[in-house]
Amino acid sequence: MEISAAGRLEVRITTADVGKRVSVRSLIEHEAPGEKFTDTVGVLTSWDNGVLLITRKSGESVRIAESALVAGKTVPAAPARRRGPAASYEELARVAARAWRPVESERLGEWELRAASGFTRRANSVLPLGAPDAPLDEALDAVRRWYGERGLPAYIQTATGAEGTQELLCAELERRGWVREVTAELWVGPLASIADRGDPAGVVLSRQADEGWLARYQRKGVSEVALRVLESGPSVWFATVPGESTQAPPAAIGRCVVDGRWAGFAAVEVDPALRRRGLGTAVMAALARQALDEGASAAWLQVEADNAAARALYAGMGFAAHHAYHHYRAPEGAAAAGNRSS
Repeated sequence: MEISAAGRLEVRITTADVGKRVSVRSLIEHEAPGEKFTDTVGVLTSWDNGVLLITRKSGESVRIAESALVAGKTVPAAPARRRGPAASYEELARVAARAWRPVESERLGEWELRAASGFTRRANSVLPLGAPDAPLDEALDAVRRWYGERGLPAYIQTATGAEGTQELLCAELERRGWVREVTAELWVGPLASIADRGDPAGVVLSRQADEGWLARYQRKGVSEVALRVLESGPSVWFATVPGESTQAPPAAIGRCVVDGRWAGFAAVEVDPALRRRGLGTAVMAALARQALDEGASAAWLQVEADNAAARALYAGMGFAAHHAYHHYRAPEGAAAAGNRSS
């Protein structure tokens, strides 16, 4: 917090700091015994009618009454990373998008509208890396029309928690009634250490997702469109640990996309009866060795915020969270127009 020469806490932020990352201390309205203040760090997304709205790294929005402010200052746009490969949000967003391509896309300025017959939100949402080529409300109307013509709900994928992420857009969407349905995180880590962690001797690698691999994949009834998404990317590999018999589904599977220095891991799944035997680690090790052979040096993956087991596993492998990402769904029917800002 900012402290004056006289030793007093000071509020050194104003409405002109909207869009900047700030750290504020405020009074707690109904404090517990011994607690009078709370600290909030995040992007100041609005300051209207005596209320500050701050979006934390997780995407959570915090409202603070101006009258409750005790101290405040602007802080660097993103904290320095202590471990893992350095990367910007935009670089990772583009790498992740290339690893999970839709079957149809269209540009709206610097927004990419993506569709794949509803197979996963990532392939059926807008990726807004910059500004649309129209005012926001017009752009949102165009998004709703585009997805409506395809019989799909309109989603926009946003991110928070790193330099260049979209806290302001998140706040504008929420102001217009768009609903955040899913939050996950993109984690990054060194690739070489993954390759050394497990024994990949029993892992079979293939360029295609065969019937056996799909039998273990958690999304059942995979269509031709889904296969096109799964097999999309610069250099795609599928890993399989065969089951105990030729008729049994694989014991474990995984997918990796190699793209320059990056290797992206996904769909690492293990037969529930065979967990805690190192099969998932072996799958990732085999894929990591292949990625190293192709020149990659860094790894990324996506994990849902409430998947404690996966988060613990990946942290132990050297991964750390880089940013959070969210999928906002358009409000239904007439609610959209009624929730627009003036």
